[in-house]
Amino acid sequence: MPKIEEKQKIVKELEQKLQNACLVVFTDYRGINVEEMTALREKLRVPGVEYRVVKNTLTEFALRNTGYEEVIDKLEGPNAVVFSQDDPVGPAKVLYDFIKQYKKLEVKVGIVEGQVMSAERIKGLADLPSREVLLGQVVGTMQAPITSLVYVLNANLTGLVRALNGIKEQKAAG
Repeated sequence: MPKIEEKQKIVKELEQKLQNACLVVFTDYRGINVEEMTALREKLRVPGVEYRVVKNTLTEFALRNTGYEEVIDKLEGPNAVVFSQDDPVGPAKVLYDFIKQYKKLEVKVGIVEGQVMSAERIKGLADLPSREVLLGQVVGTMQAPITSLVYVLNANLTGLVRALNGIKEQKAAG
C-alpha cells in the first residue's frame, strides 16, 4: 500500500475514534521512558480504552474533518491520545494518578462527549467518583425516603400492636 494511502487510512481511523469516543485526551509524553509508557498502557488497558502515539499532521487532518479545529493549536510537540468509548472518568483518573506518581506526563486538552475541555476541566473530571460510585449514591439517595417510610410505618404498627396487647392484658386481668 503506498504511503499516502496508509496515511489516509490512519486519518479515517482517527476520525472514527474522535466521533465515537466519549473521552479523548491529548497528552505530551516527553520524558517518559519505555518502561513508564508500558506501565501507563497497562493501566489503561480496559475494554473500550486505547492509548496511542499519533503524528500531529495526521491528527490535525482528523480534527479538521471532525470539527475540532480549536484543539489543533494546543498540539505542539509529541502527542499521545487516550480514546475511551464508554467511561470518561476512569481513564482520566488513571492519567492523573500516573502524573502524580511519575510527574512526567502533561495533559494538553481533552474532548468529553463532544465538548472541548481544558486540562484543568479534565482534572476536575478525574476527581469525580467513578460511574459505579455515582450510581450507588443515586440509588442510595432514591432509597432513603422509601426506607424512612418503611421505618415510620413499622414504628406505627409496633405502637398499635403494643397498645392492643396492653388492652388485651388489661381485659384479661380485669
